[in-house]
Formats: sequence, C-alpha cells, structure tokens
Amino acid sequence: MEAASDEAIARFENVGLRYGLGPEVLRDVSFALPKGSFHFLIGESGAGKSSLLKLIYLALKPSRGLISLFGNDIAVTPRQKLPALRRRVGVVFQEFRLLNHLSAFDNVALPLRVSGAKEGLVRKHVSELLAWVGLESHMEARPPTLSGGQQQRVSIARAIIARPRLLLADEPTGNVDDVMGFRLMHLFEELNRLGTTVVIATHNMQVVERLGHGRLLLDEGFLTVKPPRPIPDPAATGKDLISDGEKKALAVAEAAAVADPFGNFPGDDETFGDPASLENYL
Repeated sequence: MEAASDEAIARFENVGLRYGLGPEVLRDVSFALPKGSFHFLIGESGAGKSSLLKLIYLALKPSRGLISLFGNDIAVTPRQKLPALRRRVGVVFQEFRLLNHLSAFDNVALPLRVSGAKEGLVRKHVSELLAWVGLESHMEARPPTLSGGQQQRVSIARAIIARPRLLLADEPTGNVDDVMGFRLMHLFEELNRLGTTVVIATHNMQVVERLGHGRLLLDEGFLTVKPPRPIPDPAATGKDLISDGEKKALAVAEAAAVADPFGNFPGDDETFGDPASLENYL
C-alpha cells in the first residue's frame, strides 16, 4: 500500500549490507528521508556512500533489515512493481553513465521512452529541458564530444526528466571547477525548493559547511544523522574552516553562483534557463 503523503520518502531500519562472504560494509543503518528534505551524504572514501545510494534506488538488496520506499516495504513488494518505484527516483551517477552511441537528446529521452511516453511529448520535454540546462546547441552531440561539465548536465537532465520525487547524486561536483560546483548545488537547491527530496553524496566539505543542509555521516559502516545547521560565520566564531587561499577562491565562486545561479560565468558561454521556467516544467 502507498504511504500517506506526509510519511518519509525512504526509511531504513537496522539495515546491514555485505558483499558475498565478506564483512558488513553497512551496519545497523536506520534513518528516514522526510518528504522535501535535502541531505548531504558524507564520509571517508570506502565508507559505503555509493552502496547506501544503491540500496535507496534498489540496485542492491540489503543483507538484513527493512527498507521502505514511497511507503512500500521492499521485502514484500512484488518484483514486477519495483521498476515503477525506481522510475520515481532520479540518479546522477559519479561517472555519468551516459550511452556513448546515443546523442545527448536520446540519453535524456531514455527514461521517458522506457516509460512509454508518446514521442511528441518526449521531443517537447527533452528539448525544453536541454535548452534550460544550456545545451540547446549540443542536443545531437554524443557524450565523447562533450566536456565533463556538459556531460554532467546531460546526466542531471536525464535524472530529472521524468520528474522524480527523489533525486540522488553521487559526487556531482567531482569533475567540475568551484564555480560550476556551486552552480550545480544551487540548481539542486532550486529543485528541492520545488518539492524534490534530494540526497547528495560528496567529499566537498567546503560546500557541505557553507550550505548547511542536513547530513548523513557514514563512518566504518555506521550512519549518524545530523540536522541542518546555520551556515558558520568565521568572523563570529573565530574559526576558519578552510585556508585563506581556498576561502578566497570559494568566496568568488559562491558569490557568482548566488548572484546569478542560472546565468553566465567567466569561461562559460552557456546558460541555465530562468528558475521560473523550471518551476513551470516541473
């Protein structure tokens, strides 16, 4: 049965995960993702962040414990109903996972075509979204001919084209510079403002500290949930979170992204669309 609208989008109860006969990589993981929440998933390399994301989007089964997604207990949900649940989840993969033999347009269109959408609607929505993320002139380009930032935006467009209720992103800023990193983060915040629940796995603690959203901290397989907190003010606390050089570079990048998150940036002649147009689209 579908959960009530005010219940958690995803819920884990005492979940454990092991690969084969090896030790558990996730241990007694319990948390809930409230509808409309925004969390950073953080932890050292090898802490299990990607494994946790795979459990959320049903690419893996837990070794033990209970997982519910959109109010459905996954352990008792019929196998034939799982694809419909997965289609409610958009995933931005760390390595993009674009199909190199398909154009940017066809990569983004894939989720709609798999779901059986009419081709007229596919062409309309995909064209609008690619134009919105600044790739109107690259719709027919194949991934190997695109820059890392362009591939990232194709991946993001593919993740949100089916209007997911939950968006998961694995290191989405790992292949871009600071300016584009803040630009993408403000894009995710805009999607969250429009109602999408967001989880972003990242090693970029400068972004985590500056944006102040809730955190899911993985340490040696155990997860701790930390609530949102005010953005720290080094002038008030007397503590600098980053070096002077990093602070200066990030301040410039963040100021540009905040001032014009959907506009032009130095060295970037492409534009995101107006936020209002995204709201109309979603």
